[in-house]
Amino acid sequence: MTEKEYGAFIQEISPRSPMGKDCLNAFWIGGLICVLGQLAMNGYRALGLDAHAAGTAVSMSLVTLSAVLTGLSVYDDIAKHAGAGTLVPITGFANSIAAPAVEFQTEGFVLGVGAKMFTIAGPVIVYGTVASVVYGLIYYCWQLVM
Repeated sequence: MTEKEYGAFIQEISPRSPMGKDCLNAFWIGGLICVLGQLAMNGYRALGLDAHAAGTAVSMSLVTLSAVLTGLSVYDDIAKHAGAGTLVPITGFANSIAAPAVEFQTEGFVLGVGAKMFTIAGPVIVYGTVASVVYGLIYYCWQLVM
């Protein structure tokens, strides 16, 4: 069997993904996460925080909630149904840090949790930091010219 024939065979026997259902689940569960964030924002504003402080508190709350749900193995069950609906919000970033930490905790605090915690999120942090430095330098040079 050639590689092309094998690829065609696998494609033929593989179950089709219910694209419409997957998109709908991602949309409504991601939307629920956003509604939860908005409710938290309204609550923090009602407690007297200004918009900037309330936004920070909401981000911290969602990250904490996501990390706790990941540790309890609840977040993975939600993500099975929601797909990108749980990966795109900030909760997905928190999950990408907490999940490897939970998975490798048996290997010890330093070599397990510490080393594996940023295996997924590390490149995102590095590229985000580098991109912000590059954009900052471009902005700075642009301001010198203007």
